[in-house]
Amino acid sequence: MNKAVFFDRDGVVNIDTGYVGRIEDFTFIDGIIPAMRNALQQGYLLIIVTNQSGIGRGYYTEDDFQQLTVWMKSELAQQGVIIDAVFHCPHTDSDQCDCRKPKPGLFLQAIDKFDVDCDNSWMVGDSERDIEAAVTAGIGHTVFFDPDNNKTTSAQYRISSLDELAALLR
Repeated sequence: MNKAVFFDRDGVVNIDTGYVGRIEDFTFIDGIIPAMRNALQQGYLLIIVTNQSGIGRGYYTEDDFQQLTVWMKSELAQQGVIIDAVFHCPHTDSDQCDCRKPKPGLFLQAIDKFDVDCDNSWMVGDSERDIEAAVTAGIGHTVFFDPDNNKTTSAQYRISSLDELAALLR
């Protein structure tokens, strides 16, 4: 079995400016690259799980998203960070799919594909949707990333800087 760190994308990996679907709109959040590198060095798989309703709403296409994903993974690889997979949901809430967080479908796909040891895995998210999906999927540890420290969460841990993640992973 493999331990993994799941990361939400918009708001954790990159600055969430609203429906980020193109390379020119993507900016990495300070601290994400060292945080991911540290997790990788500790033997974790790195998996991104992201709602992308901008596709379903027609703000950008599946192809736009895939191009951005290839670029993002390449940029991270140049910094020594290998992303094992990116699972995304292109649907809107009204589609009632099983993959849109807070439903656990994206996690369940990853758990199945990578034989994930849920008890020893982590989710880093910036919304209650992320935390709820992880808990429902059985992910053992949840981290709420809240730079402004002004949101409520049911997560086990709260961090205001991604630099704090290294101290939590074990």
